Amino acid sequence: MKVLVIGSTGTLGLPITHALEEKYEVVRASHSRAPHKVDIADPASIKQLFAKVGKVDAVVCAAGHATFRPLASLTDDDIQLSIRSKLLGQVNLVRLGLEFINKGGSITLSGGMLSRAPMPGAAAVSMVNAGLEGFVRAAALELPRSIRLNLVAPGWVRETLLSLNMDPSAGTPADLVAQSYVYAVESTFTGQVIDVVAAGR
Repeated sequence: MKVLVIGSTGTLGLPITHALEEKYEVVRASHSRAPHKVDIADPASIKQLFAKVGKVDAVVCAAGHATFRPLASLTDDDIQLSIRSKLLGQVNLVRLGLEFINKGGSITLSGGMLSRAPMPGAAAVSMVNAGLEGFVRAAALELPRSIRLNLVAPGWVRETLLSLNMDPSAGTPADLVAQSYVYAVESTFTGQVIDVVAAGR
């Protein structure tokens, strides 16, 4: 199986890549590093990536930014970035990448538990994550060639909390979260939102 991992150098992307490489051929792509660079906020960049990589059996996206900031402080740019990057970026990965996914292949996107468990400062993030969940459930009904579409919704990742100088005890280790992505790639279901805890991963 040939798997394209987008965001392969990030906090989640790197352990996802390592976990998948134990079993499959993995093609790495990220915003800033070779061999394949991609900016998912730019549709032209997505098109260029798929043109270079060619046909794949699975796509996993661990990329996309959304702004965490109190509602009163959110700017137009914060909202637009969140929509353009994490939401539309992943929507466009599906739209523009479909023709490059082999029959019976899969696409796994990244959301987050803030869609259903919001907190102060998370208005933009919660909005984007909720939009992704709705998109995945509906778009999965229309994908051709038995292609599957799912979304992993992690809670706080331990390594992220550490980087923010926050208590890491409430976070799930990134390598454990990564197993939920492997689970999605290897599963047979579609149109599902996989909560990391609920998936038992």
